Amino acid sequence: MRAIPRQKTRPAIFSYCSDPAILEGFQWLSCYLTTGKHMGFYLSFGTVLLLLAITAPLALAFGFFGASAARSRIAPLAIFGKGYIAIVRGVPDIAFFLFFVIALDQGIEWLRHKVKCSDWDEPIRQGNDFVVCQIAKMPLNDSPQWVHEAYGFSLAVLTFAIVFGAFAANVLFGAMRAVPRAQIETAEAYGMSPRQSFWRVLVPQMWVYALPGLSNLWMVLIKATPLLFLLGVEDIVYWARELGGSKTERFTDFPHGDWRMWYFLALLIFYLAFTKVSELVLARISRRLSKGQATLAGEAQRKEPGTAAEATT
Repeated sequence: MRAIPRQKTRPAIFSYCSDPAILEGFQWLSCYLTTGKHMGFYLSFGTVLLLLAITAPLALAFGFFGASAARSRIAPLAIFGKGYIAIVRGVPDIAFFLFFVIALDQGIEWLRHKVKCSDWDEPIRQGNDFVVCQIAKMPLNDSPQWVHEAYGFSLAVLTFAIVFGAFAANVLFGAMRAVPRAQIETAEAYGMSPRQSFWRVLVPQMWVYALPGLSNLWMVLIKATPLLFLLGVEDIVYWARELGGSKTERFTDFPHGDWRMWYFLALLIFYLAFTKVSELVLARISRRLSKGQATLAGEAQRKEPGTAAEATT
């Protein structure tokens, strides 16, 4: 079992933190909340936000290409797109995450092994072990710690993008089919090619139909960020469990009981606040995209008094 590292004080922040054993009340709490581990806890919120900032557009790009491939007239491309969409059905999210992160990691090391160790005469699969030469490991054992952390985070981002890209592809494919066929036929009647009608008519209009599903997907993505803990990334769940567990004087300068409830309560408040802000932003985006569209939301906007007055002027 991995030993729990001793928690260090940070006297550079507060001078009175040099001897936590004599502190009480607010001073003890202020020193406790500014330890090195707590700084890691605070930075892990940035890790979650960075994951969302990178994964959301990347998953949307994967989803768009998957949906476009699914409606392609080229049979192999359509089969690939529909197969990619189909992986979202019937398999739990956690199975996707654990499979992809392991498959990607071993796949990268296997390719490096084939290139860098072509004279290797032992099997890579040795029972339950996956064995490659030392120079094929990714990252290398002697790499700095930040390289290992960046590599793990990159694998997590790519895994999230692949999995949620499949969900996004399913949503976008349905949105593309929801655009009235008459719109496409009218564009083609005016002389547009299939490519032009796709980019100038179908794509701009599909976002109105896709936004409700994408909004739900964004909420699911937010709620899935604690899975980073299972992928080996030190996220907010990892630190909440690490910091909240009971600590004795043997392992830390700040002994305390089981405080996990309070740490996870803080995470609960964070996620509730984040989802509320997301709901407000998505509602504004939906209202903006629905303006002038032949949808129920667009029709409701045209019937509003302010909108009607603007139309008459």
